[in-house]
Amino acid sequence: MRSALWLITVLAAALAAPCIVAAPLGQSSGSGNASQDTLVRTVTGLDTQLFDTFNTCDKPGQLDKHAALLDPNLEFYHDNGGVSWTRKDYIEKTGKNVCGHFRRKLVAGSLQIYPIKDFGAIEEGDQEFCDLKSDKCFGAAHFMVVWHQTTSGWQATRVFSYGHHAIGD
Repeated sequence: MRSALWLITVLAAALAAPCIVAAPLGQSSGSGNASQDTLVRTVTGLDTQLFDTFNTCDKPGQLDKHAALLDPNLEFYHDNGGVSWTRKDYIEKTGKNVCGHFRRKLVAGSLQIYPIKDFGAIEEGDQEFCDLKSDKCFGAAHFMVVWHQTTSGWQATRVFSYGHHAIGD
């Protein structure tokens, strides 16, 4: 069970029902709000892609699609499972421990998104982990994803999954 919680957290990087709360930018101008709205839509969509592929990684091609959203030098920090220092390491652990075992569910209303000037965004929120066979959720944790916007698209560079705990029946 500890291994499953670790793997769930590892994959929590990040993300399936998108319910987002925009983080305030501290700007009152209309252009600032429009920019934040665009960022929220973008990162919400990235979260959905990341976790749709995570949740279906046992299906052909999905693990590769999941990997494509991650920087090759991804760092994944899990409070119970330790650190994965590369995308390759993370994908190997995900394939072994997550795919076909459980899914990640975003806690509605928990998602917050913050811009990082000239880089991308920070996404944070709460997630639950649910057994694929029974659909019963057994664990929960907080997560944070650092997204980098490059000329070729967005990639997660750092993922944190922490505060893991069991949830009751």
